[in-house]
Formats: sequence, structure tokens, C-alpha cells
Amino acid sequence: MSKAFIAAVIQDSINCTGVAANQAAADLMDAIVKELKREGGFTLPSFGTFTVKKTKARKALNPRTGEPVKVKAGKTVRFKASPNLKKAV
Repeated sequence: MSKAFIAAVIQDSINCTGVAANQAAADLMDAIVKELKREGGFTLPSFGTFTVKKTKARKALNPRTGEPVKVKAGKTVRFKASPNLKKAV
């Protein structure tokens, strides 16, 4: 799924212009990112839950050369589908 797809769904749903639908899709993406940063996760009822998880620093291997590489600690976003979504798919 892409932002263009979301914009097309919005445009078809509310019969607005493409520019307005693109702005609405961009605003939706921005709101999701802000909520993840502020709260560390959020839930879309009947869809699923997004959570931010911290990753530890670790050693990995460069697949091209086989040399060990240090990977810094960071954050990643995890998604857990709701039972309703699992049933629908």
C-alpha cells in the first residue's frame, strides 16, 4: 500500500480533488508518526496495534565481505494484527 493508494481511496470516498486527497493522506501519515513518537504506539480498532520497540546494539556480519560490523541501538515499529483483521484475511 502506498500514500497514492490511500489518497485515491480518500478521493473516491468523499469525492474531493486529488490535491485535497493527497494532503489528507500526508496529514494521516504525519499524525501516525507523531503519535508513535509521543506515545510509543497506537491502536486502530478492528485493524491492529503499532508499537515502538527499542533494539539493542549488536555485532553483525557484512554479507559482502564477511567482516564483523557494529550496529548501533535504535528503534523499530512493530505491528500486531487484530483478530478481526486476521479473520478477514
